[in-house]
Amino acid sequence: MLMATSQKISALLLALFFIGTTIVSATVFTLQNSCGYTIWPGTLSGDGAAILGDGGFALAPGGTIQLPGPPGWSGRFWARTGCNFDEAGNGKCITGDCGGTFKCNGGGEPPVSLVEFTLANDNTGKDFYDVSLVDGYNVGLGVRPSGGSGDCQYAGCVADLNGSCPKELQVTDSVSGSVVACRSACAAFNTAEFCCTGEHATPATCSPTQYSQMFKNACPTAYSYAYDDASSTCTCSGSDYLITFCPTIS
Repeated sequence: MLMATSQKISALLLALFFIGTTIVSATVFTLQNSCGYTIWPGTLSGDGAAILGDGGFALAPGGTIQLPGPPGWSGRFWARTGCNFDEAGNGKCITGDCGGTFKCNGGGEPPVSLVEFTLANDNTGKDFYDVSLVDGYNVGLGVRPSGGSGDCQYAGCVADLNGSCPKELQVTDSVSGSVVACRSACAAFNTAEFCCTGEHATPATCSPTQYSQMFKNACPTAYSYAYDDASSTCTCSGSDYLITFCPTIS
């Protein structure tokens, strides 16, 4: 009788173990290229987290790829454009370059549109995510959660900021002369006012500028400058995420 009871307890503990391990599942990031040209998404993981997608890969127009993000993962995704790599994976991208390598081991060179995530450690906690133009803009970017609970808002920048970029912020292709990216005012002018540094290093002393407001008016749910938290940070629990490059208005 004692043995049977012990077996029942062991079975119960084993069942609870498996239940506990299946509750926490990987978040699925689906990256979708809706641009009319090939992009090379880059990935960067924070705090020693797992590297997703080997750090970088090519994604043809209309292509998708799914990447599992483990609980507690934090990092970012962005699009590289106009890339050329040799067989060894060495090369250069016109925008978003990450050190001249196919598989990134660092962040994208500004100006670049970013999507940033900090995932919860379990399915009941909150994921935090945002689309950021703090480092400038190169392509449109959107994040749509699915299957989660909570606020779970769409975040992104659908507008073509390259087409409306002021001349002083424009980055042009040396060959075609077309505008390929729009710099942040911080990158263009490198002043405390625009970079939220020095005497402007707090939310109280770093206010929106005419340039960040231009980004905000075009893309209301994206970060436009360093302290644009209130209307730009989104949360969701137990969700998967569709990340679309060059999204369209739906």
